[in-house]
Amino acid sequence: MGMNTDLFTPVGGIRMLRTLLLRSTLVVTAAAMISGRALAQHSHSHSDTAATSPAAGRDMAGMDMSGGDDWRMAAMARHMAYSSPRPLTAADSLRSALVINELRQAIAKYQDVEVAEADGFKMFAPQIKNQPQYHFTKGWNAFRNQWGFDPARPTSLLYKKDGQGQFHLIGAMYTASRRTSEDDLNQRVPLSIARWHRHVNWCIPARHPKERWYETKNGRPIFGPLGVATREECEAANGRFIPQAFGWMLHANTFAGNDLKSIWHDDHMDHDHAMIGDPK
Repeated sequence: MGMNTDLFTPVGGIRMLRTLLLRSTLVVTAAAMISGRALAQHSHSHSDTAATSPAAGRDMAGMDMSGGDDWRMAAMARHMAYSSPRPLTAADSLRSALVINELRQAIAKYQDVEVAEADGFKMFAPQIKNQPQYHFTKGWNAFRNQWGFDPARPTSLLYKKDGQGQFHLIGAMYTASRRTSEDDLNQRVPLSIARWHRHVNWCIPARHPKERWYETKNGRPIFGPLGVATREECEAANGRFIPQAFGWMLHANTFAGNDLKSIWHDDHMDHDHAMIGDPK
């Protein structure tokens, strides 16, 4: 469950889009991938001529659940883009380790999620329960991170919830403006160590979005992160094509030991991350 840091800025239109995208993801996978985490990167699904009715979409009737999750992973891949890797250097390893050390010290106090909330971090997509990973985002940090970088100032804190409903801090997320160059991203966190990601090729309903988010074709979503991925398909579905939604993002698994590969591992294409959650 989940996204230029436009995704996290307090703009009404973006907030509405984000909520709708999240809900659409739930439709795509009730049992697996989209059924668990309609957050940040899985807030996407769309429509077309042979689409099901909104009601059918909400209870996921008509969804093609055959063939496991392979089609979902392939669909998600069409909506993800990454920074280009660079040759690893000793200086990069040292610099990325220093970033993590500073981040760990800065967010250690947020082991208690109530402290994070009191400091302005808000749960992203609170309407989604049983998320594999919860994002608590601070809008002011997101705004400042569009133009600058401070290792101790992540846009979001990442939590997992245990069986007793307690939140456990596992890491953080950095963001950058969509206009940020890869050279600038490399200055923030070395691209030889970490891979920043973007959400791309989204199709959203052009009209009556609330009624159309649950539309499907051949049992699969048309809109969102698991929907169609080309302008032609989107326009044919009477949708609006968005080449890039939101800005650059980078997850840091801050407490995953001291192995830099594990710390900066991007889990968007992992099955567990793809599991979105359940509607409340």
